[in-house]
Amino acid sequence: MEIIYSGQFARKYKKLPIEVKISAEKKEDIFRVDAFDARLKTHKLHGRLDEFWAFSINNDYRIIFEFGEGDLVYFHMIGTHDIYE
Repeated sequence: MEIIYSGQFARKYKKLPIEVKISAEKKEDIFRVDAFDARLKTHKLHGRLDEFWAFSINNDYRIIFEFGEGDLVYFHMIGTHDIYE
């Protein structure tokens, strides 16, 4: 699986607390093996974000992503539930 990180994702990631970054990296490792592993709580988004998916880093933080062609995935945003707004 190849993951492409948007500029917005990279900027938000840099500002995260270190413990969230560590958790995010562990969850990304799981995601690379199985995007629908139960530990990720991967779910399809609805409404204006209905072309995207999200998975949980912890109880507060999420990653919004999109499946591309083949094994390509785009990580668009990372943050708390505010990223859905």
